[in-house]
This record gives sequence, C-alpha cells and structure tokens, in this order.
Amino acid sequence: MNRLTDISYVKSVLSKHGFTFSKALGQNFLINPNVCPKMAEECGCGADVGVIEIGPGAGVLTNALADVAYKVVAIELDKRLISVLEETLSEHNNVKIINGDVMKLDIGKIIREEFEGGEAVVCANLPYYITSPVIMKFLEERLPINSLTVMVQKEAADRICAVPGTRESGAISAAVNYYSKPEILFRVSKGSFLPAPKVDSAVIKLNILKEPSVGVGDEKMFFKIVKAAFSQRRKTLANSLSSGLSISKSEVTQILERVGINQTARAEEMTMENFAAISDEFLN
Repeated sequence: MNRLTDISYVKSVLSKHGFTFSKALGQNFLINPNVCPKMAEECGCGADVGVIEIGPGAGVLTNALADVAYKVVAIELDKRLISVLEETLSEHNNVKIINGDVMKLDIGKIIREEFEGGEAVVCANLPYYITSPVIMKFLEERLPINSLTVMVQKEAADRICAVPGTRESGAISAAVNYYSKPEILFRVSKGSFLPAPKVDSAVIKLNILKEPSVGVGDEKMFFKIVKAAFSQRRKTLANSLSSGLSISKSEVTQILERVGINQTARAEEMTMENFAAISDEFLN
C-alpha cells in the first residue's frame, strides 16, 4: 500500500516541512488507497506514454503514476510542497517536479522537451476553483496529448460530461464535446480526502478527438454563440443570443428560423449540430 494514504504518515511529513493546508489553493490530498492506482490504470499512461500531473500535493497520485508511466512531469504551484515532494517521491527516478502555474506555463514546450516527441496524457486531482480553466487550456491549445483524466467535483463532472441537448448541459459541456469524447469513470466520496471537502468528487476522462466533433466555418463564432446561448439560462435561446451578442431579437429569430429552430427553444435543448448550424448562419 502507498504509505501516502496513511493519514498519520502524511501528517508527519507535512508537519516536518512546516506545511499547512491552503483553502485558497483548494488543497485536499487523497488518502483513499484505491483511488490513485485506479486513476493511473485508467488514464492511459504506460511504458511508452508519459503523463503530466497538475497539483501533485503530497505526491500520492504521483507515486501511483510513476509505478506505471515511463515518466511523470508534476506541476505544482505551491513552492512549500516542493521539499515535501522531493521526500515522498525520492524512491522514483522517473519523476520531474516543476514549480509553476500551469495556466502560465508553455505546456506544449514541456511536452516536447520532457517526452521527446513521445505520447503523453494528463492525469490530475484538480483543485475545484480551477477545474474549467485548466481543462479548457489543455483543449484549446490543442496540445499533443491523448486524453485528460481528472478528478473534479461531482457536480462539475456531471456538467462537463453532459450530452449537449440535455437539461444538464451548459457552455462547458459544448466546449468539451467539441474537442473530446468525455466520460465519467467513477465516483469518489468526500471521505477519501484530507482534509475532507464538503462534496463528493468524480474522475472523468476526456478522450481527445483528432478532429472536432462538428465542422464549423469559424471556431471563434461557434464559441461566441455557445457562450451567449448559456449566458441567461432561464431565458429562451433567442433572448439569450440577442442580449449576449447585442443584436435585435428579430434578427436572431430570423436566423433561428432559417436553420429550423423554434424561437421558444432554450440553449439546453441545442445539440452540437444545432450550435454549428446557428454559428454558420451568423456568418452569412
């Protein structure tokens, strides 16, 4: 068993290095011994596939990844944890720790240099406050990765993996489904963490598509439409687009009619094909 799932050991190591948890950084370390090996197994890393981890914390997931991946590059924002990680990961010679902000780093360059052109995946227990920005950074930058396997808040998992056109879907659902095929792998109870958060989590996997799920004339326009459509969920699609794009409702209604969408429809009813059709019609 990974000793980093032993609460007393984790507390002793953290205390030794003078570490205290930061609510601002959303720090909740995994202590469930079954979760990390399962994430490592599901994420797709292996003898010829490297892995990027974001927010390794005390290194419990990092250890599990290092057991199966040929190389792990762990990016940690909190400099206080670097000395902790150097101790907890001392048994592995295939781990590189980078102290930095994942949102500001050139991840493409890191992948090219650290994995020498080989295949790579992302696997992480993401802090809740930065879930969507991190996911969208990796998707929008079209990085050379096969998939993202991340642990997020259960509610966020349901929203991210929702099928566009269903009640649970939102702007993030459409964005994720544009670049990838998402799936929820398994749930993780709040008692699996130290300190325990207030909500349960879930591990999701975004399998990156070689080509977007729908063809559009202009990606910027497509995402502009999606963002505007979900900007006011309680309103009709026509009203949301009119307000979000600062154009008249009559003009929006005409566009919707031309692509066969009722003016009383709502954003959550739109499929990826619907959004693509609306986007392309706005370009005409």
